[in-house]
Amino acid sequence: MRLLNRYTVFCSRLSTWSDQWFLGTLMRFIFAAVLFQYFWNSALTKLGSGLTGILSPSVGAYAQILPQMMERVGYDVSQVPFMPFGLIVLLGMWAEFLLPIMIVLGAMTRLASLGFIVFIAVMSYVDVTGHHLEAASIGAWFDGNPASIIADQRFLWVGILCVLVMKGAGQLSVDYLLLRHNPR
Repeated sequence: MRLLNRYTVFCSRLSTWSDQWFLGTLMRFIFAAVLFQYFWNSALTKLGSGLTGILSPSVGAYAQILPQMMERVGYDVSQVPFMPFGLIVLLGMWAEFLLPIMIVLGAMTRLASLGFIVFIAVMSYVDVTGHHLEAASIGAWFDGNPASIIADQRFLWVGILCVLVMKGAGQLSVDYLLLRHNPR
């Protein structure tokens, strides 16, 4: 019984300590170390040319986000109506730039993480239905193959983001600095 009490006290102190700063900071660090560069490089492929590239996504952006539609129009972006399809591509490109930055900095972390979960869900849906990934790439949970990009890898990504949605960014973040100087 004494050992159980010590274990309970230890776990309680660990939870208190980690809730204050550690867990959110760790999840943001893992996101930065594992996923930030991946999404940043992907976002760069979506930029149009020149200074206005952030306002006019590349043909590649349209092909990645709307693959079946682009096939139908022969990869001619001028044939894709801006409303709603061009707007979807533009917002998707911006999300791929902004949301990871917000998560790493810890700025509006809960909202950014929730938005990124939606982004990953849409990205996965497009990969499966639009890009026609094969079953081996999609994978399945409990199949013993952690290499499947949809079922396993993206589920882990969402797990990291769920912790940030539920726990927040922690004390080493822009969120904490803003809340500390602007209490409720």
